[in-house]
Amino acid sequence: MRVAAIDCGTNSVRLLVADVRDNEIVDVERRMEIVRLGEGVDRTGRLASDALERTFAAMRSYQELIERHGAVATRVVATSATRDAANRDEFVAGVRGIFGVEPEVVSGSEEAELSFTGATKGLLRLSPETERPEGPLPPFLVVDIGGGSTEFVVGAEHAEAALSVDIGCVRLTERHLRDAGDPPSAVALEAVVADIEAALDRVEAAVPVRKAHTLVGLAGSVTTVAGIALDLPEYDSARIHHSRVSAEQVHEVTRRLLAMTHGERAEVPVMHPGRVDVIGVGSLILDRIVRRFGFSQVVVSEHDILDGIAWSITR
Repeated sequence: MRVAAIDCGTNSVRLLVADVRDNEIVDVERRMEIVRLGEGVDRTGRLASDALERTFAAMRSYQELIERHGAVATRVVATSATRDAANRDEFVAGVRGIFGVEPEVVSGSEEAELSFTGATKGLLRLSPETERPEGPLPPFLVVDIGGGSTEFVVGAEHAEAALSVDIGCVRLTERHLRDAGDPPSAVALEAVVADIEAALDRVEAAVPVRKAHTLVGLAGSVTTVAGIALDLPEYDSARIHHSRVSAEQVHEVTRRLLAMTHGERAEVPVMHPGRVDVIGVGSLILDRIVRRFGFSQVVVSEHDILDGIAWSITR
């Protein structure tokens, strides 16, 4: 069955057109555009008109691809920014006009379930007797670091407990680093860390994170950290997918990014231009998670909520 999945987050809108078979997703087309839909939402509570138009422009190009590839079913999922926005009806109407389907502004818990499914189906096929004798071993802690929120999900074959917290790379950058200098001041970074640690207190109280054997990291902040740790000359999703980044590498990459100017970050070979101003906070969220819960490494997945959406269409 050929399906189209669209994930509209705070920072980016992404498309996956794929053939879903018995226990496998085969990519036909995978696209990502940085649209910064959630720009200003933390401050104003509304989706800005410019941000909506950037998002709709990307979606129109995606609808052309969906028609070209002959997908028979489409699901559009929207996450943190649209959950928080007072004018989300404008977003819903625009999406319906482009794709002909109602966008689903999912709850944090459903977002977490979709992310877990997308990230772990491939890992579960890597049994100890086949490709990876050393694991990765369930239970997993799947962490999806988005622009507006971060999802934490613990489970083995299925999500068992989950929590979404409002720490995302766009949200915290806008909240604390807008006028914090370049590179940001130590005082501003301390404020970011305080917000992250307060959120992790809530996570630890609600989700059994310490029962997990393997930390699985999702989304652009994590994959960018992995690309830097691997010293790639350009972004290479095949090399990044299921790579393993040690805790020491996470700490070192985070330290380097936070010490760089905007211009220096823009010169990093694996850096997407739309991620330059928020990657410092994104890496810091990952860094604090690794430190707080004592993981020795993070398994990086290029498969995430987008793949979970594709699986959900065929259920």
